[in-house]
Amino acid sequence: MNSYDFLSLAAPGVQRLQPYQPGKPLEALEREYGIREAVKLASNENPLGPSPRAKAVVAAQLDELARYPDGNGFVLKQALAARHGVDGERITLGNGSNDVLELLARAFVTPENEVVFSEHAFAVYPIVTCAVGARAVVTPARDHGHDLAAMAAAISERTRLIFIANPNNPTGTWLTAEALERFLENVPAHVLVVLDEAYFEYARDPAMGIEGYPDGSQWLDRFPNLVVTRTFSKAHGLAGLRVGYALSHPEVADLLNRVRQPFNVNSLALAAATAALDDAEHLQKTLALNVAGLAQLRAGFERLELESLPTAGNFVCVKVGRGSEVYEALLREGVIVRPVDNYGLPEYLRVTVGTAEENARFLAALEKVLSR
Repeated sequence: MNSYDFLSLAAPGVQRLQPYQPGKPLEALEREYGIREAVKLASNENPLGPSPRAKAVVAAQLDELARYPDGNGFVLKQALAARHGVDGERITLGNGSNDVLELLARAFVTPENEVVFSEHAFAVYPIVTCAVGARAVVTPARDHGHDLAAMAAAISERTRLIFIANPNNPTGTWLTAEALERFLENVPAHVLVVLDEAYFEYARDPAMGIEGYPDGSQWLDRFPNLVVTRTFSKAHGLAGLRVGYALSHPEVADLLNRVRQPFNVNSLALAAATAALDDAEHLQKTLALNVAGLAQLRAGFERLELESLPTAGNFVCVKVGRGSEVYEALLREGVIVRPVDNYGLPEYLRVTVGTAEENARFLAALEKVLSR
């Protein structure tokens, strides 16, 4: 049999990549450790699940699964256009907002270009950068979040994209409208700024008390090189269906649609997202649960004398000292959280806000593990 070195056949950028590591599924914990009835607080999912309206329309669509979905997503785009007060030509739909991030790299970045993003920022940014063979320019974090001055200083003639997560995943940090506006005003025209607002709904909840948090979609006319991405995976509880979108200049959207795969958003996702967008009651229940859950977790961390980072999302980073070891010990207690050593935060764990019962179980397990 011939021996093949497939790694050498891959594109240079792909050779440098490591696969994205998602949160451990509940099924994997049962398979590997024999643990049933575990609690998963690893992937920033909505503990309430999807909107009842979304579930109802999914059920109604099942008889149509032999049909291709609307490749242009007309109905969802119209709903999003009305919600944001923009033309449908500004909207690009994606298989989750991750899909849109990749489309941006494929459409605008070549191996001769650079992509700027922050230390401790979302893991997909380096993945899409390396996949197209571009150079990643990683700026040092400031207080675990984005240092906009450092990011501005990193811009060169080769820069094509800047990724900014607001709030940031995994740290939960956020940037104010004043700081972001000042930054955008000085970004040259040859650079697209991608404002990743996956946790927008949580940060904008008045009960979170986040002062000065912006709505990036309001700046699209002022900054033609701005792209805002959102998702239905978090607050809307549709992570399993994978649907997100970008808001941008129409010419940017046109270019993204040139590289977008046909039918990249399936028919169930299109229908569910449209219904979820209109279910204000479910969203309010989600946001209220998040505020209460964050208070519960913070009180538990204070009792255990643990530091945690401020957050504008539905998760919190807590400093436990030996992140990977504590993570493994929690698995054996039937609790899945997220180690973030791959983000340069080896002393921390990222914990999704769950139901009151799930949060209590996590805190009890954490106390047990740390007392050993």
